[in-house]
Amino acid sequence: MQIDLNGAPVATAAETLATLIDEHGFDAASVATALDGVFVPRPLRSKTPLHRGAKVEVLSPMQGG
Repeated sequence: MQIDLNGAPVATAAETLATLIDEHGFDAASVATALDGVFVPRPLRSKTPLHRGAKVEVLSPMQGG
């Protein structure tokens, strides 16, 4: 299916947010995620299904001011 990941279109076979994070090599323990503009807590990623056209944001923490 086609989704939007961090503003870029990508094709994925992932069915959940957790699988998508693994598929793209993100460090699941150190990123924050949102699906269609709604924050998804880490414990819920494996229960959060993706859908065609989903807008996923995966954010890494930054240091500095």
